[in-house]
Amino acid sequence: MNALFARHALLAQGWAKDVLLEWDEGGNLCAVAAAAAAPDGAETVQYVLPGMINLHSHSFQRAFCGLAEKAGAGPDTFWTWRDLMYRFARHIEPEQLEAVAAQLFSECLRYGYTAVCEFHYLHRAPDGALYAQPAEMAERVLAAARLSGIGITMLPVLYSYSGFGEAPLKPQQVRFQAGVDDVLKMIDALEPLRGGQTEVGLAPHSLRATSVAQIREVLRTLPRQRPLHIHIAEQQHEVAQCLAWSGRRPLQWLFDQVELDRRWCLVHATHMTREELHLVVAAGAVAGLCPSTEANLGDGLFPLADFIQVGGRFGIGSDSHVSHSPVEELRWLEYGQRLQHQVRTVAASDKVRDVGAFLWHGALAGGAQASGRQVGALAAGKRADLIVLDDDHPNLCGRAAEDVLGCFIFCGNDNLVKDVLVGGRWVVRGQQHVLQQAITGRFKTTLAALRCAGPPV
Repeated sequence: MNALFARHALLAQGWAKDVLLEWDEGGNLCAVAAAAAAPDGAETVQYVLPGMINLHSHSFQRAFCGLAEKAGAGPDTFWTWRDLMYRFARHIEPEQLEAVAAQLFSECLRYGYTAVCEFHYLHRAPDGALYAQPAEMAERVLAAARLSGIGITMLPVLYSYSGFGEAPLKPQQVRFQAGVDDVLKMIDALEPLRGGQTEVGLAPHSLRATSVAQIREVLRTLPRQRPLHIHIAEQQHEVAQCLAWSGRRPLQWLFDQVELDRRWCLVHATHMTREELHLVVAAGAVAGLCPSTEANLGDGLFPLADFIQVGGRFGIGSDSHVSHSPVEELRWLEYGQRLQHQVRTVAASDKVRDVGAFLWHGALAGGAQASGRQVGALAAGKRADLIVLDDDHPNLCGRAAEDVLGCFIFCGNDNLVKDVLVGGRWVVRGQQHVLQQAITGRFKTTLAALRCAGPPV
């Protein structure tokens, strides 16, 4: 049967009892009924949640994790890390990217992500030449998503410059180069792959790596409903550079030049003023927050308390993939605020006092909006994307439903995700991906080959 019976399921209005979920052959939920009876033949579970959306990913960086954790001769920053990442990225071939992405996606699924937004800028061959197929590398990532079963929003990245004022690219950035024509060709090539599991949008890399003229030109061609993502105001040094070049802060400059709306996901937006915060909220844009990567790179803390107070929308992403767990992202999103403000229970509102519920629901809504896909809720018409928690684990055993999210996010470090369904297909069973052995074997072979290709960093 294309059905699951949950004793407790997290719906948009909160926890509901005895919920029957049914989905069609296309992987869409066709019925979600509370206070139902368990039909014969339907699997019965205790706790079901909507799967989380990972709204910011650079999948190739999964193979780089842990290789930049040695102190350099001087102060280490985002910018010194970036140089090391560039050196690593020069070696990866298309088949290797597919293997790395499949491993990453299988891990994300095991921890409760059921969808990912891939901010894809590894476009060209190592020598900077174009591949025969303009979207070769993007197609490899999509192949990895199909293999693993994760839903995906592919975001080909517009990347033309090395700094503000259209500074020419540096030699180590030639793999990333994609002008307006290049990106539009990629989007056209990926059009046949769009469907229930796949959407295609666009990502101007940043105000450093693109021009306003390029962004405007692409927006004139891109269909209006497609998602748009951009790195912005991640680092204080970036803000200072933008001020020196334009006289405006990055978010101020972007709002001055481009009409922002709900299609936009502003990735990081770490260093945002109160004035900019109100602009983001008025536009209906999503703040794409990646706490584990932002901490790893020393970016700073997003002004979450102020953002929540004025009704800001947020989602979470694993970015450089030092973590693959939505629990860790949400936990540290809250803990960073507690440390900064020296108070508890920051992520809450007058309507939602439960911090775990506020974070999970908020990240679902923001992630779904940023993905441009029908995800983020257990409701008819949405994708059949859900996670089943391990109710036999000591952290959940005997808990009331209203306490489950708090225990799931804030209690211990064990992974409490037991089973995962994506697009109506079971991809994780008993905490193991259904293709884990084959995917991990290929990933290990790829890592060995990359080590042989040269120094990893």
